[in-house]
Amino acid sequence: MTKKRTLGIITIGLLCLVYFLYNPNNSNLFPKCPFFYFTGFKCPGCGSQRAIHAILHFNIIDAFKFNGLMVSSLPIIFLLFYAEMTRKIKPKLYIRLNNNVFIWTYFSIVVIWWIFRNIYLI
Repeated sequence: MTKKRTLGIITIGLLCLVYFLYNPNNSNLFPKCPFFYFTGFKCPGCGSQRAIHAILHFNIIDAFKFNGLMVSSLPIIFLLFYAEMTRKIKPKLYIRLNNNVFIWTYFSIVVIWWIFRNIYLI
């Protein structure tokens, strides 16, 4: 394993530990959303920190309430990380996931989520 990959795994592990131990609802350790602060509207990522905390405590229902798109995107996020880590071994997977159609489709889903959650106040 390369130093870069090892450092990445350690960093993710430490971040998970911080999110497990500290609740973003009750801690000033976590940044607040500047978009929400200035506009009063939720960005696509609003609630992600609370959702991560809830997932790490196996509270999937609350995680979906905080940010359903982020929770639904976890399999995609893991697949993208996997494709990146194995891009030399499995270049076809990496190419499939890093093409314009995939990127623009996911971007469209994020924009639709952004609009939808502010219209219906999710």
